[in-house]
Amino acid sequence: MLNRLALFVVFCSLSGTLAAQDTLPNFTVTTRGNNKVFISWTNPFPQATQISIQRSMDSTKGFRTLLSVPDPTIPQNGFVDAKPLTPYMFYRIFVVLDSGKYLFSPAKRPFWDTAKVVAIPRNAPEKNVTANNKRVIVSDALTEKEVEKLDQRIRESKAPDTVSVKADIKLPPPPPEPEKFITIKRRDSIISVINQKGLKAFRDSVIQKTKDTMVFRTVDTILIKPYVPKEVYKPSVFVFTDKEGNVNVNLPDAASRKYSIQFMSEKSEPLFKISQLREPALIIDKTNFLHSGWYRFELYEDGKLKEKNKFFIPKDF
Repeated sequence: MLNRLALFVVFCSLSGTLAAQDTLPNFTVTTRGNNKVFISWTNPFPQATQISIQRSMDSTKGFRTLLSVPDPTIPQNGFVDAKPLTPYMFYRIFVVLDSGKYLFSPAKRPFWDTAKVVAIPRNAPEKNVTANNKRVIVSDALTEKEVEKLDQRIRESKAPDTVSVKADIKLPPPPPEPEKFITIKRRDSIISVINQKGLKAFRDSVIQKTKDTMVFRTVDTILIKPYVPKEVYKPSVFVFTDKEGNVNVNLPDAASRKYSIQFMSEKSEPLFKISQLREPALIIDKTNFLHSGWYRFELYEDGKLKEKNKFFIPKDF
C-alpha cells in the first residue's frame, strides 16, 4: 500500500510534463518504455463516490482493481502502475456516482508518450529546476551514463539548459472486444446472466418495479437483496391491554354474532382458544399469558377471519 501511495505521489509530480488529460469516462494511459504505465484523467463528476483503476490481459474480461483512489472528487488525478505484467496490458476506470449510477471507461492499452522529456543534472540547484514554466525532471528511462552525457551537452550548449528525449513507437491495435456478461445472484444462487447491453434495462426494472437493492460485488457480479418491509403496528379496537396489563376483548354485537378467538405466542405458537364469545366486554387476566411480551391473536366472526393482530403485556409480573 505504501508503494502504491509513493507511486501516486511521484505521478503527481510528473503530471506537469504529460499531455492534457482526457475527461472521464475517457482517460489517458501512456508509457515511456521504462516498465511503468501512467494513467491520468480529468474528473467532471464532483458527486463521484468511487473511482477505481482496473487492469486485464485483454480488453473484455478478467479486469481486476489495482486501486480505488482515496478521494474520488479530485478534479485531476492519476496513478502509476509500476509493475505491469506485460507492456500490452489493458486498463479501464470504474466510476460510481452518489445516485447509484455507475460507468465504465473504454478499455485502453498504453501508448508511447512522445512528449518532450527534459533532463537536468541531478545536482542542479533548486533555482535551475524550471523551464518554460514547467517543472523539469529527469526521465526514469535514462541510465546514469546517459544522464552524465546529457549533463555534458547541457553545459556545452548555448541553448537553454534543457535537452529533449523523444520516443516514437507504435503498439499493435487491440483485438475486437467480445460481448461482456454480468452474473445476477440472490444470496448464493445465480438467478440470471445478462449481457452488458442489457444491464441498464435490468437496473431500471429493479429500481422502478421493485424495492430490492442491487449490490455490485464485483464489476461483473450483481447481488440482489430483496426488500423486507418493516411491520407497522396498529393497535386493535377489539383486543387490547388496559393500564393494568389485562387483555380486554370488546365486541358490542357479540349477542347477535358468533365470535371466537385464538391466542398465540409471538412466534404464532397456539396458547388457548375461546370458541364462543357471548359477552360484549370480556377481561382476560394477564396471568393467563405466563410472561410479559408480545402475543398474537386471530379473531373470527361467523367462522371467517375478522382480524389478525397482536398486543403487548407489560413486564410487571
